[in-house]
Amino acid sequence: MVPARQGPLPLLRGARGCRGQEARHRGLRRDGRAEPVSKVAGKTYPQVETRLEADHVRAFAEAIGADPEAGVPPTYAAVYALFSTAVQLYGDEDAAVDFQHLLHSEQEFSWTRHPEVGETVLARGRVEEDVERRNLRFLTYATSVDSGGEPLCSSRMVNVIRG
Repeated sequence: MVPARQGPLPLLRGARGCRGQEARHRGLRRDGRAEPVSKVAGKTYPQVETRLEADHVRAFAEAIGADPEAGVPPTYAAVYALFSTAVQLYGDEDAAVDFQHLLHSEQEFSWTRHPEVGETVLARGRVEEDVERRNLRFLTYATSVDSGGEPLCSSRMVNVIRG
């Protein structure tokens, strides 16, 4: 018979040899908040102008099974809000996004109003947060879109990158 072990298992030792009850995961500070990963947190990228061309909007609507005569589908925001600006983030060496380990985990949009075909919109992207928790990097990217100086749409996405 094996005697009962006194104290926590060695694998539960945390930072600086602390006992199991004080163990913490890599990337978490003592207060439980995540550690910043890169120097892009808070970075805002240059504005991108996109014209909502009728042919492109029509092709997009047909591809998703929407009525091409109904105007700009709400999901088209992925084109003018997200894809138009995310290339700046993904091309940023400071962001160091590892595509081989990237999982697109969340995405949301909100609108003040829906755009019209032929309208020109201006989108600007910003890294809201870039933190590591339990050996996973959480990169939160937000965009704001306006047209004619008036707010139109905002989006937010979270990418999880395995470390």
